[in-house]
Amino acid sequence: MSLPSVRRVLLAFTCLPLVFARSVKRADTGNARVLILGGGVAGVIAARTLHKQGITNFTIVEARGELGGRLQTETFGAPGNEWNIERGANWVQGTQTDDGPENPIWYLVQKHGLKTQYNDWYGSVSTYDDTGPVDYLDVFNDSSDEYTTLTVVAGARVPKKQVDLTARAGYWLIDAKPRTPAEMACEYYQFDWEYAQTPEESSWIASSWGNNYTYDTDVGGFSETNQMSIDQRGFKYFIQAEAAEFLLPSQVMYDATVQNITYSSDGVEVALLDGTTLSADYVLCTFSLGVLQNDDVVFNPPLPDWKQEAIQSMVMATYTKIFLQFPQNFWFDTQMAIYADRTRGAYPVWQSLDITDFFPGSGIVFVTVTGDFSVHVEALSDGEVQSEVLGVMRAMFPNVTVPDPLAFYFPRWHSDPLFRGSYSNWPASFFSGHHENLRATVEERLWFAGEATSQKYFGFLHGAYFEGLDVATTLAECINGGGCAGLRHVPEITNAYPYVV
Repeated sequence: MSLPSVRRVLLAFTCLPLVFARSVKRADTGNARVLILGGGVAGVIAARTLHKQGITNFTIVEARGELGGRLQTETFGAPGNEWNIERGANWVQGTQTDDGPENPIWYLVQKHGLKTQYNDWYGSVSTYDDTGPVDYLDVFNDSSDEYTTLTVVAGARVPKKQVDLTARAGYWLIDAKPRTPAEMACEYYQFDWEYAQTPEESSWIASSWGNNYTYDTDVGGFSETNQMSIDQRGFKYFIQAEAAEFLLPSQVMYDATVQNITYSSDGVEVALLDGTTLSADYVLCTFSLGVLQNDDVVFNPPLPDWKQEAIQSMVMATYTKIFLQFPQNFWFDTQMAIYADRTRGAYPVWQSLDITDFFPGSGIVFVTVTGDFSVHVEALSDGEVQSEVLGVMRAMFPNVTVPDPLAFYFPRWHSDPLFRGSYSNWPASFFSGHHENLRATVEERLWFAGEATSQKYFGFLHGAYFEGLDVATTLAECINGGGCAGLRHVPEITNAYPYVV
């Protein structure tokens, strides 16, 4: 596949039936057989799966005032020209080719009539550096070819049981060694913009299969097409509308933050921040990897070593979109732009929304940063970040008097205690056994699901969907069968060839 993916960006606020109103705050869940902790895509699809299996004694426990998880919107813009933009996920990544497999997110988007627009990441691109407009599209095209080669060579290592390496090592082994700011910015566009971390921090094999299983139809992927949500009800609308078809008011709790989970082989108790205690036979945790890593939820007893090792061995990456609104459009007329700074990762990927088929007349443009640079901007004030971004824009457009924006906004995913980042990434030191343990059941009662537990689609929205479906299907079989051991774990992750001392 020649397209990397991206994950996230723009639009909307929504209204749904009263079943999802904020006034529905507490439910009678003292005897709930299953508590689903988290109302994101994994949680909602898990609930739907239990419902279809005839299990209705469940409750979704959601810390926010609505369903959707990391699908969140923000009303943005000056009075009279306000738009709903996406803080989190924004694209359906891979849709369907002919009669091949269909991305389930694409199915739900079409089912619920969500408005989307094809986003051309490779045919509608302008290029800049700190001197202004500079044409290095030849470098960009080369970087796309190098990324494709990277995934192909990684795939060849799997049947030969060769060890995983970092994606940086993979790039070097195919003789792709970016040195100039333009080469580094184009590599960033292909890689970091997708995985929210650098090639040095990412698994060569896992990043390749996540890409291919999503986009490459030769290995069962959906398609190379990316559809961006431009629906003013918000991208979250599709999962909220799906939930509205089966979820009763008594089956969901809003504004309910989980603080402690006490578990044994006999059952589970969940303590909320407001002092409420819930009991259940089974609990399905769909917290983000970042929440588990930061002990934002305390388990009693502590999770076993094999589970903690798995949680700490994966990485929660951060993907930050920074939005600006101006009185009028003065920038590129393409959909996308790349800025090559002398510092790799400094405000490199830009997208215009003030164009035909998106938000014409909005005056909105946004720039994306990831990984450590996202952490950097979150450590600054809004004013400091705005100053840095405007400095870049004034370098990109030296012949334009760039005004201060009418509106400025960016989310702080890394420091948000409900998420602690945007989505998971697989480092080279993370083994398949670790991933099996990330999914594994604890004491037959604690179950786990989310995008991070998906081996094929970690970090993707459709990964959360498939994990909610697969794990809840197994849980339903366990419940309907009168109990089971759950998903197995690997006691110790070992090297095939131990170190020689």
